[in-house]
Amino acid sequence: MGLLVDGKWQDQWYDTKSTDGAFKRSEAQFRNWLTADGGPGPDGQKGFKAESGRYHLYVSLACPWAHRTLIFRQLKDLADHIDVSVVHPDMLGDGWTFDDDFAGATGDRLHGLPFARDIYTRADPTFTGRVTVPILWDTETQTIVSNESSEIIRMFNTAFDGITGNTDDYWPAEKHAEIDRINARVYDTLNNGVYKCGFATSQSAYDAAVHPLFDTLDWLEDILSQNRYLTGNTVTEADWRLFPTLVRFDPVYHLHFKCNRRRIIDYPNLWAYTRELYQWPGVSQTVNFDHFVRHYHYSHDSINPHRIVPINPVLDFDAPHGRG
Repeated sequence: MGLLVDGKWQDQWYDTKSTDGAFKRSEAQFRNWLTADGGPGPDGQKGFKAESGRYHLYVSLACPWAHRTLIFRQLKDLADHIDVSVVHPDMLGDGWTFDDDFAGATGDRLHGLPFARDIYTRADPTFTGRVTVPILWDTETQTIVSNESSEIIRMFNTAFDGITGNTDDYWPAEKHAEIDRINARVYDTLNNGVYKCGFATSQSAYDAAVHPLFDTLDWLEDILSQNRYLTGNTVTEADWRLFPTLVRFDPVYHLHFKCNRRRIIDYPNLWAYTRELYQWPGVSQTVNFDHFVRHYHYSHDSINPHRIVPINPVLDFDAPHGRG
């Protein structure tokens, strides 16, 4: 994270300061929508027409929010239609950079710019606010369509179906309410909950976050003892929004963010489920453990001031999951 204020970069992990030591996350600021015909989004957002080769996706391989979009790009056969640039895993005084001296980082393949903040100011020279990934860029109008991952994956879910012929639907109408209900709890207590634990600066803030986090993991373990996926026998958006947190949990969040009551491998159903999703066609290609481990431990000097990168546990995500 980081903020652009009056054209000046401020290295800041907290979106807003709080008096109780709790981590606060502000909302994304670009909220337009991709549709098949360029019509408005579901809430009247400005529409952009889905066209092959028109859009460019900026991501971090370390970031779980950006990871969602890479997964949907694979699931929906969009790799040949939406190109990608990958930032460097280190996020230091200049925020996300396009340095390419770490395996997997590509540089800015579209504009050749040095920093992610330059993409924001290219879209809006007066931009002030958070500089985050993912960023979905429109090459035709030279602007940002969206930097809200939860909305980008819903665009990818349907907007390009007529181009790719892939009509798989991960947010089916009959499950909207159930998926949204699960998403809400998982987001608050787990996806964002790990950050609430890791960036807490008071014991009370940490305690308020860590207990709901493990209550949610227990709840998910129970669901998966009865269902193959979170809403039944079919994988949905809810599963793919959960997966990026699960796959980072033991390598990063358990130690680095003090989420250490249990590991995912200590939950039989969650661990098998995580391995199954990892082994889903195309998904393992979106996972880069080197970027995970490097980014969190090297970038967060408030948590790890000496920037020592641990050796990490040996985890076999390719082991048979037994969930046939």
